[in-house]
Amino acid sequence: MRIIIVGGIAAGMSAAAKLRRTDRDAEIVVYEKSPHISFGACGLPYYVGGNFDNVDRMLVRTPEKVRETGIDVKIEHEVVSLNVKTKTIEVKNLQSGEVFTDNYDRLMIATGAATVIPPIKNIEKAYTLRSVEDGEKLKAKMQDESIKKIAVIGAGFIGLEVADVAKELGKEVCVFNSGNRILENVLDKEVTEILEENLRAHGIELYFNSMVTSIDTLDGKTKVITNTDEVEVDLVVLAAGVRPNTSFLKDTGIEMLPNGAIVIDDEGKTSIQDIYAAGDCATVYHLVKEKQVYIPLATNANKLGRIVGSNLGGKNEKFQGTLGSSCIKLLDMEAGATGITEEDAKNMNLNYKSVFIADKNHTDYCPGQEKIYVKLIYNADTKVILGGQVVGKSDAVQRTNVLATAIFAKMTTEQLGMLDLCYAPPFARTWDALNIAGNVSK
Repeated sequence: MRIIIVGGIAAGMSAAAKLRRTDRDAEIVVYEKSPHISFGACGLPYYVGGNFDNVDRMLVRTPEKVRETGIDVKIEHEVVSLNVKTKTIEVKNLQSGEVFTDNYDRLMIATGAATVIPPIKNIEKAYTLRSVEDGEKLKAKMQDESIKKIAVIGAGFIGLEVADVAKELGKEVCVFNSGNRILENVLDKEVTEILEENLRAHGIELYFNSMVTSIDTLDGKTKVITNTDEVEVDLVVLAAGVRPNTSFLKDTGIEMLPNGAIVIDDEGKTSIQDIYAAGDCATVYHLVKEKQVYIPLATNANKLGRIVGSNLGGKNEKFQGTLGSSCIKLLDMEAGATGITEEDAKNMNLNYKSVFIADKNHTDYCPGQEKIYVKLIYNADTKVILGGQVVGKSDAVQRTNVLATAIFAKMTTEQLGMLDLCYAPPFARTWDALNIAGNVSK
């Protein structure tokens, strides 16, 4: 059995490792376009910000180590086309320029996603943050003391994390977003307002409903030009979202979403026999939305990659589904979300209710007490919890993990209200904030 995996980062290498453990005799070939494999891109903003200096800490495994397990890893090889009828791929060696054909019995597509490049004049002057090479270039700029003010285009996770580390490095920071708030597809307005107020309090400028049209340089000075403003900066970082790397699959007949994400089932199978997919190039099944959606998260990529690896080896394992659980640190605050937002509930025409409460993270006689805010979205009839968000200066993300467990278990707000959570004065109050949120959700 010859199995080819296209892409050797998160999902691809998780699949390769699991496949090797499942089938000791399978012939496994991995083609990776970049010079690296098993790369943890989520660490890039923190590498850029100087939280650590050794780039190898983001590389889980080297090609040499993987080859020792009998997996043929070919880095700097780009798969440029796929023929599903002949079960062949066309590969370009990026070092030599040679193009050759390879054949497979089973194929996995794990090509990830790339930064969206909007139609902005002189956008090539902006830095992106997706690869190791991107990180090294941007880190050098961040350490340059002549770089005083940084503009970030985009207010999603990567853009805001770049803004966060830049501010910690003492830079002036401004964020441009075409929408009317940060993280608008992840968090509801009550939560983003708290984060935005804190960002502004720390001096970060937020430009909403702001369409960047050009990056102009004149006499050594750079300006970000929008539909309403002209802002002088020293450096521009582009983080306007990502798009699946699937353009090489056109005309193959593989079912995809409008954005190019490959539609898969709960075993990672695509619409074409013997072809699987996982990671930022593919969909995931959402437990609350009850459909395949596009959520490019490392957690989903690694879990689905593991399942695909088993199934490439002849198993029939199924992905239990995602809740899109995610979190972020922004300066001295943190926030987490899981399940669906209230906006999602509206779009799904659900009969739902929501509550938003303010409480404290622990008792007032222990140091470090801070406000903490909890939002719940739940079924108005059954009281089953559908979504949750927590924000505060401390202990918000781990409480979000509790909500993820509650949603997965289809718990009701009443059950959450009486859930036996740990109590000690440094960690919580006798009625935890989650208990209180559950009890007021009538």
